[in-house]
Amino acid sequence: MVVGALIDIIFIRWIVNPSVLRMIIITIGLSIVIREIALHVWGDGVRALPYFTGNEITSLSIAGVHISPQVLWVIGVCSVVVIALNFFFSFTLVGRQMRACASNRNAARLCGINAKNIVTLSFVLSAGIGALAGCVISPITYVQYDSGTGLAIKGFTVAILGGLGNSMAAVAAGIILGILESFSIWVLPAAYKDAIAISILLIILFYRPSGLFGSREVFRLKEF
Repeated sequence: MVVGALIDIIFIRWIVNPSVLRMIIITIGLSIVIREIALHVWGDGVRALPYFTGNEITSLSIAGVHISPQVLWVIGVCSVVVIALNFFFSFTLVGRQMRACASNRNAARLCGINAKNIVTLSFVLSAGIGALAGCVISPITYVQYDSGTGLAIKGFTVAILGGLGNSMAAVAAGIILGILESFSIWVLPAAYKDAIAISILLIILFYRPSGLFGSREVFRLKEF
């Protein structure tokens, strides 16, 4: 969370009227730098973290299906985070201010909202949720310096598939992507499982950029 705040304060806040394209370029560049730092600090070895409950051979039988306890942790934490975020953005003052800044930052400023602090808070919140997700899923996927790259691609795919700005649609899109990846190993080698997300992303961007659940609204990207 501290890293998220520092990224905004040092690299984002000073930009006057930042465009979406410029922020994307800056954050992608920073992710590459952070990944290289992690490589030199921790090396390229794969590390296994202990399960929260049980171990890798422990399983629970639910309706005849054997599920790892860590998977239940992932489902539970994801559910709590989604519910908490929906409550935060719908019923709290700060959450509504964040929605206002996301919709129209200039209009939010005219209403007396400190847009810079709200943007910093959004970086802190995003970093915190990302760190929590990493802690929960790491025992299943193992940890490497570039583990976040594949997850970021899948996360972006889910966001586009569900339609930006709709958290519940993103959850549904994540379930759809997970099902497609799971069933893909029946017809494709397991090594190609990660390519499913990229393929779906390209198809959605070509044929329905607004996503499966998004509205067909047209926005002009600001000039760089």
